[in-house]
Amino acid sequence: MRKVGAFLCGITAAIFMTGCGSVMPDLTEEETEIISEYAVGVLLKYDRVYSGRLMSVAEYEMEENRKAEREAAASVERPAEEENAVEEDTAADTEVVDVSQDTGAEAAVASTIEEYYGIQNITFQYTGYELTDSYPSGDEGDNVFFAMDATEGMQLLVLKFTATNVGSGDQALDMMEHGARFRVSVNGGSGENTLTTMLLNDLQNYKDVIPAGSNVELVSIVEVPQGATIESIALTLRGAEGSTVINLQ
Repeated sequence: MRKVGAFLCGITAAIFMTGCGSVMPDLTEEETEIISEYAVGVLLKYDRVYSGRLMSVAEYEMEENRKAEREAAASVERPAEEENAVEEDTAADTEVVDVSQDTGAEAAVASTIEEYYGIQNITFQYTGYELTDSYPSGDEGDNVFFAMDATEGMQLLVLKFTATNVGSGDQALDMMEHGARFRVSVNGGSGENTLTTMLLNDLQNYKDVIPAGSNVELVSIVEVPQGATIESIALTLRGAEGSTVINLQ
């Protein structure tokens, strides 16, 4: 490269000296072309105005790559925007129907205590009720662990259930583990929570093992006004999944 530069410098100097009476050397066509390219390069190098506007090949390729990337990104964004627009139009044309308040829609409702609480191998059967001033009654002797009396002007409505082990082996039953809670509505009233008791056979708190093929009597108690006539009884089962109503009678 240095040899070529030196050669070109010599040729250029020879050209400039022609004005002083020097003889212009004979040049081949190739040498003339080389000198022309060199001269143009020198002029462009020192022409600040031109060089400020001149873009190198590397810069040109970089700019073209950036342009291609911007066009590619734009082509990806446009279909996404068009898709969103279509979805918005579709959503605007879609009618939302709330069937939660539709009386015609029927939901699956548990019809038994064991079904609602998911109790296996145990069935519960409502057997009737008793109206009394105290429970258990005094004729059970001194074996009563806990007894309760109705408050003044009220009487106890004792709902009775039979829990039967229908499995092939002994079955533990823990109603508290199932989160059992009850509410009793009499004659279509608003309902009252069953009383919290220490009765060993309280349906809401019962915990024991029932032998295979055996059954136990469990009770659930609320207070009603003295002398009330019982026409209908509804038992509301409550738990983690909400609530459901069983019409006992």
